[in-house]
Amino acid sequence: MEKEKTFKTKTGFCHVLPDQIVLTRDGIIGNVSKTVVGNNISRILIIYGGLAVFMFYNAFVSFKNQQNGSAIFYVLFAVFLVYAILKSLNNSATPIIERNKIKDTQFINGKTGLTRSRFEITFEDENGKLKKRLIMLPGSLSDGSKETEKAVEIMKSEKILLT
Repeated sequence: MEKEKTFKTKTGFCHVLPDQIVLTRDGIIGNVSKTVVGNNISRILIIYGGLAVFMFYNAFVSFKNQQNGSAIFYVLFAVFLVYAILKSLNNSATPIIERNKIKDTQFINGKTGLTRSRFEITFEDENGKLKKRLIMLPGSLSDGSKETEKAVEIMKSEKILLT
């Protein structure tokens, strides 16, 4: 049996196994439970939706009270939230990705001090829908560049990342 390959992520570890990719918080694969973690991000999207509705309402009230500066601020913030919701609809939080279901993998290099490096894995879920799983890598304060190099090497050696 081939040994697993592991690298650090922002919130835990990624274990690359011959048949699947498993994301854990504590580094122990046996502690992953789909029933506890779930595989979607609907709760956070509902919260963002509620905030967007609240911001649109505040914009309406501000506009009605002729506070145009506040109204513009609220509308811009609400539009940003709606954009984030639409962009995130196909994201998944599943801790287990079957390797034979992976359709595409991209590595996005982070901008120092602004964003983190990450992998975007497009895969087919158990319902046959295409989903995207983000694997965020450690930041610069957590020895991020060294861990990012290790992660890229593992993903290339396992032929998950092709470029």
